[in-house]
Amino acid sequence: MALDLAEVERIARLAHLALATDDLIRYRDQLSAVLEYAQRLQELDTDAIPPTATILPTHTVMRPDCPRPSSDREESLSNAPDTAEGMYRVPTILEVF
Repeated sequence: MALDLAEVERIARLAHLALATDDLIRYRDQLSAVLEYAQRLQELDTDAIPPTATILPTHTVMRPDCPRPSSDREESLSNAPDTAEGMYRVPTILEVF
């Protein structure tokens, strides 16, 4: 499927790209090649292949999410350089007027 320059200009406009004529010609050739390859892939018979086919084993590397007790507040705050009223105290970065 070969694109013409007008179609490439339209695509560039949609992507908010300002392209020179040389770039438009180069992108026309590249985009046309991609679309032709995609068309060739559409012609393959994939009826016998299930949609979720993979060559890799399907297992998760994540551990199960099991609830457990959280850290003690005092223990967590013990390493903080500054605390106030049971919370971390951090330097002010915005002044409120």
